Amino acid sequence: MSGELGTTNLLLGIMAAVSVLEALVIIGIGVAGYMAYSKVMTLVEGLETRQVAPAMARVNAILDDVKEVTTKVKEETHRVDHAIHHTIDRIDDTADRVRSNVRAKTSVVVGFVRGLRVAIEGMLNREVRT
Repeated sequence: MSGELGTTNLLLGIMAAVSVLEALVIIGIGVAGYMAYSKVMTLVEGLETRQVAPAMARVNAILDDVKEVTTKVKEETHRVDHAIHHTIDRIDDTADRVRSNVRAKTSVVVGFVRGLRVAIEGMLNREVRT
């Protein structure tokens, strides 16, 4: 039996040593990962400070300019739309007045022509009857 215990103890000792080595490797990987993370975050912050922040400032300035231009275009569009509607209303009013004046001035002539036509038709119908 003593031979079997010696082999078992040896295997248990090897397993314990391997477990300690695994724990040390895992701790080493954790420390290396944290160091890599720290370096990457420092690099990202540096890039943000040097590249992204100035670009965002320029983009924000451009967006502010676009907002101002859009506001001015809306105001001008509203002003032009109002002017066009006002002009169309004035044209409609003028057309109504011209139509009314033309009717008033031509109604006498139209009445005279209709009366003359009725008179001529009446004379022609009398000649045909006799």
